[in-house]
Amino acid sequence: MSENKNNSPENEAKQTLDQTFWENRYVLKETGWDLGEVSPPLKAYIDQLTDKNLRILIPGCGNTYEAEYLLNKGFTNITVIDISPTLINNLKTKFKNNTNITIVLGDFFALEGAFDLIIEQTFFCALDRSLRQLYCEKMNALLSNSGKLVGLLFNREFEAAGPPFGGCEEEYRQLFSETFEIVTLSNCYNSYFKRANAELFTIFMKKKSVA
Repeated sequence: MSENKNNSPENEAKQTLDQTFWENRYVLKETGWDLGEVSPPLKAYIDQLTDKNLRILIPGCGNTYEAEYLLNKGFTNITVIDISPTLINNLKTKFKNNTNITIVLGDFFALEGAFDLIIEQTFFCALDRSLRQLYCEKMNALLSNSGKLVGLLFNREFEAAGPPFGGCEEEYRQLFSETFEIVTLSNCYNSYFKRANAELFTIFMKKKSVA
């Protein structure tokens, strides 16, 4: 009997945490992950970037304070994507006069394009664990040669059923080393105070393909 791909664990996970799930969170304003400001570690990272024309992607962008900060710093090529129509409509209104940002409503795993920098901020932890390998593969596919995936990963587990879903450094090293060169994966010293001692700062560089 042939396998029905529509019933794969990956598809089941997507359907469980689907558009309806996240749309309801925004409609009901149940967004406990929202810091209300740019994450301090990402702000510090952005502050040292000099190429304002980097093609930057922020997946699962939420209210995307990072994108707003990037725009205020003069970056010119930012793409954000999320699955909630309510959120995306709000962002389109907020940034309606800014041509330096592209706002996409859709499934990250169906996104196409090439980016020099992808910023990870509470997207990985929002995905079911069964999607983590697919996440790595898709991130790798979206990055340009020598592109970087930079952001924050939780260095803890959660008592309640996710999302968010946690993890640890050892797990991440094993997962990401297949498709990325691990440049930085270390305890974050400047986390938002509510996440102190619970985050790892990461810089993963796309591995060059071997002919």
